[in-house]
Amino acid sequence: MNRKAMWLFISASVLWGIPYALIRIALTGFPPASIVLARVVIGAVVLIPLAAKRGGIRGALKKWPYVVAFALVEMAGPWILLTSAEQRISSSLAGLLIGTVPFFGVPLAYILGDKSVFKARVIWGLVLGFGGLIALVGIDVFNNLTDPLAIGMMLLAAIGYAVAPTIADHKLGKESSIAVAGLSMAVVAAIYAVPGWAGFAAVSSKPAPMAAWLALAALGVLCTAAAFTVFFQLINEVGSARATMIVYPNLTVAFIVGILFLNEPITTGFLIGVPMVIVGSLLASRRSA
Repeated sequence: MNRKAMWLFISASVLWGIPYALIRIALTGFPPASIVLARVVIGAVVLIPLAAKRGGIRGALKKWPYVVAFALVEMAGPWILLTSAEQRISSSLAGLLIGTVPFFGVPLAYILGDKSVFKARVIWGLVLGFGGLIALVGIDVFNNLTDPLAIGMMLLAAIGYAVAPTIADHKLGKESSIAVAGLSMAVVAAIYAVPGWAGFAAVSSKPAPMAAWLALAALGVLCTAAAFTVFFQLINEVGSARATMIVYPNLTVAFIVGILFLNEPITTGFLIGVPMVIVGSLLASRRSA
């Protein structure tokens, strides 16, 4: 992994490691559909004018079927599933289940022709990274597996997260990443316009906490607009399968945020799991010379 790819990997890991806490905060004031709508509206408002200024909209529109497909499997489906599931299970368990993304993404990349993903280094990286996830969350987390519906929702979200980078890599790789992301968010905004607005209307009689509003803003600007811009560049550098490895350090970031801002304790699992996550993700995401 070259220096540029390393910085993109770190940036994407941070930007997509903080949404777990932000979603939890946003849920104190808004329903899931409204949170998804707010994210994509903010993201589209930021990215589409920027893409238009750079002249990338026309090229992305020519590939609108793939833009729509990307929007559905990366945002429209997974985001409502993840946000709804966090009403039923802990954020730690949600992160662990999202950690299964590479186990779907690597075989898919292999089927599509990237034979390098099944090298021993990649497999060991996967195993080590997932072991780190288990250490981070703690073995006792499995006592929370009491809601099969929520578990299924998270696994479906993980499959979507595995498929979407492949679409971006193979069908949209030459188009403006900012345009693709912005237009995808516009598609999702259209899908969630009615249920999202209805959710805002339903809670209008009881003003949401300021923290929930700030969480919505951060989800839209940082975890949506900025994160997708960085993620597309990462895909171009390391490929779709390796780009999905960010789910490993993502959870590390989520735990750090929890410790610093939500007063969650530093556990033995944290001290053991963080090095495993970092080493495993570097092994699995590194390209052969």
